[in-house]
Amino acid sequence: MDKQEVFQWLDENKITYEAVEHPPVYTMEEMEELGLHKQGNICKNLFLRDAKGKRHFLVILGKDKQADLKALRAQLGSTALSFGSEERLMKQLGLTKGAVSVFGILNNKEATVEVAIDRDFLHEKRMGCHPNDNTATVFLDFKDVKKMIQNNGNKLMYLTIK
Repeated sequence: MDKQEVFQWLDENKITYEAVEHPPVYTMEEMEELGLHKQGNICKNLFLRDAKGKRHFLVILGKDKQADLKALRAQLGSTALSFGSEERLMKQLGLTKGAVSVFGILNNKEATVEVAIDRDFLHEKRMGCHPNDNTATVFLDFKDVKKMIQNNGNKLMYLTIK
């Protein structure tokens, strides 16, 4: 799904959201320069794979947090973790580098990617995510994100990320 298809999906599923269009951003610093962090808790998204490439993870954490892959490994019950290649990212989530987003799971029809979200988002009323494109940010309630993941059939787990 591209950006417009994500907006259409949100509308069809009657999910309340606000979309903010902006120039392409590739880092959290660029998002802060645009002031997007003042509008809601911005997601940082990591696409990871296990040592054998059998399991794939979309890890979602807050913009100010750092992911310790060894600590994540223990919480995920995985072998050693590394970042997935651009080829794997396209195959699993239909996304390109710089546009990794929770909405990518809508492209994961087989629901093979496991989604792991920082517990700090559990009660978030305004979390910001790219709509599979880094030229916009969608702000929505975490409960709607959770429902989207569950309805797609992806495994969902919560992590404690310091």
